[in-house]
Parts: sequence; C-alpha cells; structure tokens
Amino acid sequence: MPLLARTAAPRLDGAVVLDPARPLRVTHARGPLTLAVVSIAWIRARADADRAAIQKRHLSAEERARAAELPIPKRRLEWLAGRLAVKHGVSAYLRRHGGVWVPTREVRVGAVARGIRAGKPTVNAPVEVGLTHSGDLAVAACGPRTLGIDLERTRQLPRELAQLLTLTAPGCPVLATMPLPLRWACKEAVLKHFGFGLRVDTREVELTAWHPDGRFSWRPGPGLRRHAPGADAARLDSWAREVDGYSLALLWS
Repeated sequence: MPLLARTAAPRLDGAVVLDPARPLRVTHARGPLTLAVVSIAWIRARADADRAAIQKRHLSAEERARAAELPIPKRRLEWLAGRLAVKHGVSAYLRRHGGVWVPTREVRVGAVARGIRAGKPTVNAPVEVGLTHSGDLAVAACGPRTLGIDLERTRQLPRELAQLLTLTAPGCPVLATMPLPLRWACKEAVLKHFGFGLRVDTREVELTAWHPDGRFSWRPGPGLRRHAPGADAARLDSWAREVDGYSLALLWS
C-alpha cells in the first residue's frame, strides 16, 4: 500500500480529495499540516490474503493481534484504516518536516488511557495527531501542535439533531449558509482538539461564523471553559468544507 500522492499546497481548498476509489492519499498543507486519507471501501474489497499482507507490512505483531481481537468486521476495517492513516500521515510528516524516514510499522499508535481525554490518539514521535472516520474513509491529521479533526458523510440528520444545529448565534447570518452536517463536524473538531470528544456536550461549542475561506468561528460555553480554561478560538486556525460528499472540519494551533 504505497504512498500514491503527495501534494504541496499553501491552502486546504483544492488540496483535500476524498475518493474511496484511492487506497491512500497524503497531502501536505498549510499549518504545517499533513493529511492522510485511507479508503475503508478499498480495504473491504481486498481478499483476506491481501488484507493480511497489508497488516504484516504496516502493523506490529501486537497491533495485528489487536486487530484479530475485534469481533465486528465493520469495526475491524475502520480500526485498520485508521491505523494506516495515522501511520502514513506521521511517516510522511516526519520525512517532510524532520528529514527522517520512519517506516509505518515503527509508528506506534496509542491513546490517552484515562480521564476526560481518554481515547485521544497519540504516537511515539514528536508530532500531534487527530483521527476520524465516516462512511468509506478514514482521515488522519498530523501537525506540530494539538489539533482536532472530524469527518461526517453528508446525509439527512435526525430531526432533533437538525433542530439543535439550526440554533445559531444572533446576528450571524453567514452561519445560516453552513450545511448542518458541517456544523456538527466543526463542533466535534473543536472538542477533539482539546481531547474531549463527545465526553463534553457539543452545545458547549457555539458556532458564530463561517468565512468564505473556510475558517469558522466559535465560542466556548461554561462547561468547555471549565475543562479547558484556555479555550480561545482567536488563537486557533480552522477550516471547514464540504468535500466529495463529506463534511470535513479541522482545528489546529
């Protein structure tokens, strides 16, 4: 499963491609950020022997054992695609920004074990990572500082969730043009940036604007401030777009 594409781009618009037909795409963008997109659909379509060969090439023995323990095939594919995305992203990031090549099998992916940040992905390298998957794709983001990423397949949302996301800040007509799945992705990206995920209510992230260049603005609620006293949207960069039938949001320092 080689690196099929690397794109140097000063901006994310036009650089991010979400194509389930491509096994892997690695893109370097502003920030500096590295995004790795792995196709779950492509892995699903492989024969068992091909998937075993991919795992042997990119996973450690411990990781292969962990994959074998996952009883639900869908979850096993998502887990594998996520691991591959993080590993390829980290390897490409280190090669571009550190001048070193680290084989994907040597990139160890872990997670915060306990507390409100439990589950936040970590790696054995001087790089911060974020991971998300939805539909047929897994996407990993890598950068020098903390970041958050969320991917949502474009779909009709349940009525209760749609009503919640329709609530916008007073005096923010631009936000009304933001698709509802994209609003959800932005909220999750903010919470993932701080390592909380959905352990903190999404209502603690109040979206206030969506700018033509993709940046989105937000305000932290009191619950988010309690867990992250330094939460300040003005100090963070952001980007949110609908891309190839998905909603993708990023937040980084």
